[in-house]
Amino acid sequence: MLRKSSTCLALLGAVTLLALGAAAPAHAASGGLCQLQGTASFTPGLNNTAQNFSYSFSGSLSGCQSTDQTSPASGTVSAGQVVTGAGGEQFQEPVATGNGTCANGTTSGVAIASWADGTQTVVSYGTTAAAAAVKLTGFVVSSVTLAAINPQPGQPTSETITTTRYAGDQAQGLLAFQADPTQCSGSGLTSAGISGSIGLGSTS
Repeated sequence: MLRKSSTCLALLGAVTLLALGAAAPAHAASGGLCQLQGTASFTPGLNNTAQNFSYSFSGSLSGCQSTDQTSPASGTVSAGQVVTGAGGEQFQEPVATGNGTCANGTTSGVAIASWADGTQTVVSYGTTAAAAAVKLTGFVVSSVTLAAINPQPGQPTSETITTTRYAGDQAQGLLAFQADPTQCSGSGLTSAGISGSIGLGSTS
């Protein structure tokens, strides 16, 4: 399994995936509801003028509850990170993108949840932000392919992460975006915390 690169651990947040105070999709029999705590970084920094930007995120999932007793109670989630595979080779997760300001905007991306039991879930998502609240909607996809960073001769040029838990489910949530107003009105917000909850489950 890939692990997070030690050089890329301060990320995905402010407008990205997952949610605060959001209910899981209706009757999430196969899914669950987890608490999210993480951090996001933005390039360029967000300010009070709408612009295109990219961002990455890393966070923890805890206190997960589900009607499925085999579901893990914790995990991690990331987007736009550099991860390290076998032999120390590095791969780039898809970088999330958006348009907006510190106060509002929209984003889209792909996030990877790695659960405590070794399973993984790949989520394609979009968000809409208004003030500190960010609404997220998305769906679980079968896989995502990560491009290798400077592969050496004989090394693979990509790595595919496959969904092994919650296949076919949907994601819902609301984010609590923790921005520093002084940075938003100054040089730009380059990092922000995010907390809340994320629901994964079926709609039937």
